Amino acid sequence: MEIDGVFLFLVSRHSAGHKVPPHKVNYKAMAFGMKALGAKGCLSTAAVGSLRREWGPGTLIACSDFLDFTGRALTLFDQTVVHRDFTNPFGVSTRRALLESASEVRDSVEDGGVYLCGNGPRYETPREIELYRSMGVDVVGMTAATEAILMREAEIDYACLAIVTNLAAGISPTPLDHQEVVDEMLRSGERAVRILIGAARKIAEGG
Repeated sequence: MEIDGVFLFLVSRHSAGHKVPPHKVNYKAMAFGMKALGAKGCLSTAAVGSLRREWGPGTLIACSDFLDFTGRALTLFDQTVVHRDFTNPFGVSTRRALLESASEVRDSVEDGGVYLCGNGPRYETPREIELYRSMGVDVVGMTAATEAILMREAEIDYACLAIVTNLAAGISPTPLDHQEVVDEMLRSGERAVRILIGAARKIAEGG
């Protein structure tokens, strides 16, 4: 699609109707596809549970680091040996584009946060969350670290705009319910789209 002269390639990682669970997403196809299309950058959204009480539902975060606890043996380099640097796990320029875009539309995005990626599709246990907090984790999800790894291998600058949909298990006063995740993503969707479009424009312009 094209918006204000900027061509955007849109991918629904879970497919239309949210039918594909996180451990079955074809992450390699997304990375190869972006590379083949000549994408200048990749921006994603991700529903996350928050380990910080002050980051309640509706908080937006431009993730800055991740821990990969998925166990997914995914790489674009099965036939050769290539080692990519992950000193900056999320793209510097794409993260900057998200933050600048949020500022321009007068929205608030947290500058940095550690994302722990689990395999899913289950949610975490309270004891797992307790361990993750001791490791400096801010939010938990099931997709963004895998995408960040493969996009880096494809040499595509990738950033994730995480959307807090709930407090994590053991922190939330109630059991986790997937419907609350869906509802919060719908509530925050318009804000996220405004930020993403502005960020995409900056990336297209080389900002």
